Amino acid sequence: MAEPVVRIPDAKVALSTASVYPESTATAFEIAGRLGYDGVEVMVWTDPVSQDIEALRRLSDYHRVPILAIHAPCLLITQRVWSTDPWTKLQRARAAAERLGASTVVVHPPFRWQRQYARDFVTGIWRMADETDVRFAVENMYPWRYRDREVLAYAPDWDVTKDDYRHFTVDLSHTSTARADAMSMVGRMGDRLGHIHLADGNGSAKDEHLVPGRGTQPCAELLEQLADSSFDGHVVIEVNTRRAMSSAEREADLAEALAFTRLHLASTGAAAGSPAGSPSGPPSAETRPPQPRVSYGRPRIRRP
Repeated sequence: MAEPVVRIPDAKVALSTASVYPESTATAFEIAGRLGYDGVEVMVWTDPVSQDIEALRRLSDYHRVPILAIHAPCLLITQRVWSTDPWTKLQRARAAAERLGASTVVVHPPFRWQRQYARDFVTGIWRMADETDVRFAVENMYPWRYRDREVLAYAPDWDVTKDDYRHFTVDLSHTSTARADAMSMVGRMGDRLGHIHLADGNGSAKDEHLVPGRGTQPCAELLEQLADSSFDGHVVIEVNTRRAMSSAEREADLAEALAFTRLHLASTGAAAGSPAGSPSGPPSAETRPPQPRVSYGRPRIRRP
């Protein structure tokens, strides 16, 4: 019987610039280059550098870190970034992606109070996707919770699989906050899943964005399934490091997240003998070869 072959998919592992907050967008490029990430996803927000295409190009060239995706400014704190009109924001995000060589624009579904935008959102995203080679990957969100109350803040729905989009982003911190079955959602997305926001969570009402492996979400299982199906999109580390006590601790968290991701993207499952691209799904406990136990401690960052 042939030995299983390790097959690593073409998926690139990127760092979201949001992962270094409260440090700057420029710091994210520096850390991504030093740790060996394949690129960055730029979160366009209140940092002026994140809004400046030429500044982003210079950072990318200087650190030799490609910009793989642009996250459109659709958070509550970015309501006035790149215009107050949501369609203008998406047009500018697409233009930034085209000029910077990014393949994906990540977009959230509208807030419910953006009534006209929400009413036209599905058809509008299709129209914009038809006008460019850039993927508009719509991201799953979650209900807002306060004590025993649940508020549906997004329209048409926080569960984006209920609507018809060409490409999806799945965010595992958001599935945790929604208390949704992440693997079931990924299954509904099928081959339209083009982008991953990798983070963990423990089902809190707050969007936690923990380092992968520190919560209850199936981060490892998802990565193994991506490997077995020859996923060629981007896996973006989008974690919250605000509580890091120092820059060194923040960098250690991001090194740990990268190590976790690369390890689980290396597939030795039963699908390794299958034709590349065959959608075999995650290997079962019976077919998966024994895996070594790995401890994800906080790696030390040596400073010169």
